[in-house]
Amino acid sequence: MVDTVGEEVKQTSGILNKIFQPMLDKLPSMIFAILFLLIGFFLVKQIMRILKRAFNRSNMDGIMSSFIRSVAKIVLYVLLIVIALSILDVPMDSIVAVIASAGVAVGLALKDSLSNLAGGFIILFSKPLKEGDTIEADGVTGKVEAITILYTRIVTADNKTVFIPNGVVASGKIINYTDKDTRRVDLNFGISYEDDIDAARKVLLEQVQAAPEALAEPEAKVVVFSHDDSAVVLQLQVWTKSENYWQLHYRLLEDVKKAFDSHGISIPYPQMDVHMPEETTDSNS
Repeated sequence: MVDTVGEEVKQTSGILNKIFQPMLDKLPSMIFAILFLLIGFFLVKQIMRILKRAFNRSNMDGIMSSFIRSVAKIVLYVLLIVIALSILDVPMDSIVAVIASAGVAVGLALKDSLSNLAGGFIILFSKPLKEGDTIEADGVTGKVEAITILYTRIVTADNKTVFIPNGVVASGKIINYTDKDTRRVDLNFGISYEDDIDAARKVLLEQVQAAPEALAEPEAKVVVFSHDDSAVVLQLQVWTKSENYWQLHYRLLEDVKKAFDSHGISIPYPQMDVHMPEETTDSNS
């Protein structure tokens, strides 16, 4: 009985020794790798803070700064993991093979995301927009808040946050409303065919002169835009600073309506004149 129990204990000890001995042999390397990762994560955070301060001092565009820091952070974390695996004596050939295989698999699975990544680089280096610009892209109008690795973040006028894939932004049409310092406000006003065009033009220019957002140069113009069915359409063309566009737009719409009313200039509704032929009476009836 004693010999049997002793034999069983010896076999069990041998099995456990075969299982745990490799782990015990690797224990110092595992501890060192864990410590390396903890220290590495801390250092990455410090490096990110240093980069952010450096970019702020260099007056780098906020969008480019954010994008570069995002890419640098991912690269540093991948580098940390590779070094930790090498500390554990994982063959570098195996690591490279795994990374290459994973890269191919991820590339096939995330081809749209890779196009967004490439789109982010295109946006940053071609610079069709910058942080704070008001743009229209993919049917969305708003202020550019940031460009991340995959998305461009836009805040609309009613404070909605819209994320547009970088690939869509880079390959589509971008309208940048604030790239130039000034913009022209074009407003159409219809007057009756019976009204005096010169009198209406004078009223429009008076409202421009009274508007504080309007610029004296280039000079404002009033042109006959079209002859519609019910009105002669005058177009008012006035320049303003880009940030004052909508203030001037709304001000002129209100002020011109009040001024037309006070000067007896009508803004006609769409109308149609119907002429009925006179009925002829039969003389013999």
